[in-house]
Amino acid sequence: MSEIFVGSSDEERKALVARSRSGDMTVSNKEVADAFAINPSYDPYSVPLDDLDPSHPALFLNDTLWPHFERLRAEDPVHYHETSMFGPYWSVTKFADIMYVDTHHDLFSSKQIKGGIALGGVPDREDEYSLPMFIQEDPPKHDKQRGVVSPMFVPKQLADLEPLIRERAGSILDKLPRNEEFNWVRHVSVELTAQMLATLFDVPQEDRMKLIEWSDTIQNLGDPEIFATPDEGFQVLFQCLAYFQEIYEQRKKEPPAFNLISMLAHDESTNNMEPQELLGNIILLIVGGNDTTRNSISGGVLALNQNPDQYEKLLQNPGLIPKMVPEVIRWQSPVAHMARTATQDTELGGKMIKKNDRVCMWYISGNRDEDHIENANEFIIDRGNPRHHTAFGYGVHRCVGNRLAEMQLRVIWEEIMERFPRVEVTGEPQYLASSFIHGIRDLPVTLKD
Repeated sequence: MSEIFVGSSDEERKALVARSRSGDMTVSNKEVADAFAINPSYDPYSVPLDDLDPSHPALFLNDTLWPHFERLRAEDPVHYHETSMFGPYWSVTKFADIMYVDTHHDLFSSKQIKGGIALGGVPDREDEYSLPMFIQEDPPKHDKQRGVVSPMFVPKQLADLEPLIRERAGSILDKLPRNEEFNWVRHVSVELTAQMLATLFDVPQEDRMKLIEWSDTIQNLGDPEIFATPDEGFQVLFQCLAYFQEIYEQRKKEPPAFNLISMLAHDESTNNMEPQELLGNIILLIVGGNDTTRNSISGGVLALNQNPDQYEKLLQNPGLIPKMVPEVIRWQSPVAHMARTATQDTELGGKMIKKNDRVCMWYISGNRDEDHIENANEFIIDRGNPRHHTAFGYGVHRCVGNRLAEMQLRVIWEEIMERFPRVEVTGEPQYLASSFIHGIRDLPVTLKD
């Protein structure tokens, strides 16, 4: 038995993974959590390399992931994990290898039917639990559907949105309590992104927290503290489908308008989607609009507090905010990984990847690769080339809303600096139990006069 796990045997864990990989959505989340319970005292440098698996959500929950990736980058940058709670896969942990995978969509497919873009995807799934979406497609379908929504994120549109974002950011910040502890994530990060999502979809602002609930549901599908089984979480997502299906059908009858649902409803490549594909694309747009910005807003506050010399640098020169923003995104790496499926036998990093093998690009590791980013393990807000990072991906799947995310971060920090001498972290951050989204659930802060 591995030194890493406590409780179940290797054979029992493999059997449980096989059930999950068969598409059984009633597998108990607690059963999985118990079977893969980690020995908290294990040293990632002392266990056999083959036993090291950076995909375990507990590593992200406890913020103990970093030495796992450090060792993999140094000893085996393209590493095969035969047994994990998500099935067998290859870990790709170096910047250059990640870029190669991401820019060769002909060799590494994103298609949902092959397993999709996250570890744990079930190949050949075409039931009510499948979530086809354009990020889980290859060209040409990917390009056509992405092109439907991309006009929302062009520079002119972002310039038009900036005054609204600034007004909302100011209003949110002005309502915050002084001299008492509160959760920055809920009061600021979530609120700003929720309001923007409601605007992009053109749904009532009073429904904005439904969007956050559905985004959170996707990240919590395997969390036994939230849902007993993944199926239980999907029942919440089906509420999302019902909500947007009605809006989608209504907007087909209305003149075209500049909002995401109308765009989907009026383009020939997206105006006749099956319910699961509609749900998939809605979830993609919600998560894409929520998680990157939300977790980078929270991550920036935490990073500055953990690096007081950089906070002092910012206080002395707020003009550094435009450079600080991409550094915050690199440092936080809100999307920890993206997965692909090999379409043919191919070589990567000296290893032979077989057709249909699952390949995981660890963006969060590539962003700490000292061979491609100078002083990668340091948070430096006046970096010379701050956009040199993997956080938004590369190639045809590069994040379509990356400039909107950067703008929201820039605006919120400009407004913070106008109001508060310092945002002080006064409690321990609570992280998301997910190896897909590197998220912060709770960040206690105090604004002192």
